[in-house]
Order: sequence, then C-alpha cells, then structure tokens
Amino acid sequence: MRNKRYTLAVRQLVSGETTSDALGEFLELLDGLDLRVKAVYLDRGFYNSTCLELLYAHNYTYVMPLVKWGETIQDELTRGWSRVIEHELAGRVTFPVFIDCVYQRGRYDEHGVARHGYAVDAPFIDTPREARHHYSKRFGIEASYRLAKQSLALTSSRDTGLRLLLFVVSLLLQNVWRYLHWMYVAAPRRGGRRLWEWSFTEFCEMVVRAAWTALGVRRAVPANQPLDDRFFR
Repeated sequence: MRNKRYTLAVRQLVSGETTSDALGEFLELLDGLDLRVKAVYLDRGFYNSTCLELLYAHNYTYVMPLVKWGETIQDELTRGWSRVIEHELAGRVTFPVFIDCVYQRGRYDEHGVARHGYAVDAPFIDTPREARHHYSKRFGIEASYRLAKQSLALTSSRDTGLRLLLFVVSLLLQNVWRYLHWMYVAAPRRGGRRLWEWSFTEFCEMVVRAAWTALGVRRAVPANQPLDDRFFR
C-alpha cells in the first residue's frame, strides 16, 4: 500500500514528559517493525538538540522546520536568498539548514520575500525548494485529524484514557476506509487504479447501519392504543 496515509501509533503525553520522550518511544517502535522509513517529518515542537541526537542515534533521515532560537539563525532568516548552511544547536549537534525564499505576492496581505528554514538530513533532498516540497507532505497529518472529527464519538467524561480510546477508534476507522477504498472500490487500470468517489462520511454511515443490524437495535415499540393527532404534523 505505497503512498497511502495510515496511522500506525498514537501516544498520550502526560505531565512531566517531553517531546523527546515520545520521539524516542516511536523510533524504538519503528526499529521493531518490518518497514522501510524514507524520512521522518516532524513539526517545530521536536526542534531541539535531544530530538536531533535521537534521530542520529537511530539513523533516520529527517525534515523539520526551524525555530528562530538565537541571533545567528534569526539573522540568516532575515537576509539573502535560498541557500544551504551549517548550523549548531546548543553546542551539541550540527546539521544542514535549507533556507527557502519565496515571494509572498500579496498572500495573507503580505508582500516581499518569506524565508523558511528547515533542518534537513536526507540524501534525496538537494535544494531548499525540495526541502519545502517534501515537508509539505506532513500536512496530511492535520487532514487526518480533521477527518477524524467526523467519526469521533462524543463524551462528557473527563477520563483521558477513555477520550484517547475514542480518538484512536476514529483513526482506525480511517485506516479501514482507506484500505477498502484502494483494494475493493478503486478500479484497476493501466497507469494506476481509478479511485471512484466514496467519501469517509458515507463509509461511517454504512458502519452505523451495519451496527444497527448486527446489534438488533429496537426501532419501534408496541402501543396499546392508536396515536392521536398530537403525534402528527
């Protein structure tokens, strides 16, 4: 199932834990799976020396946006054109930084040049533009979160374990939908399968109807007398 987006693991952060704690656990999990990881795409929350050292220790290529910590990187991101530089973080780790410059062209009512910096260690990325292009693939994660809201069960419980369980179930439903859509709905053809329209909302409605049938949900009760006009409009 190449180039398909699946959720493989979800972890809840508790008080006192850091992003490096979660990253280390996920990297150990990946080491134990029979998967070929092309690259790890992380957001700014993982931009610190400990996370970078973990990625080096586990020998994973990565792409993540910079945080403007320190005068050196702030100065680099306010001048010049697209380029690649070396940067040292906290005196512990040195890595390439790809600075990509793009014209705003009035986007978000802004003009001039916008400079985006990425910490990159990936052999298939040679230019700053490629760094920005590859990192844009990560935004599909946010799309999965938005889609999960369509199947997320509502609860007033404050039990974090229960709330996490309901969220994981909604992500698993997405996994099932993507697999069925590709394997059984998409039509094989030369040059790649043709994906017929089958929305996630429609899939969830089918699951609900199947659950009603399997669980024998009671849809009516016997009445001891006919309904009067108050029940009809």
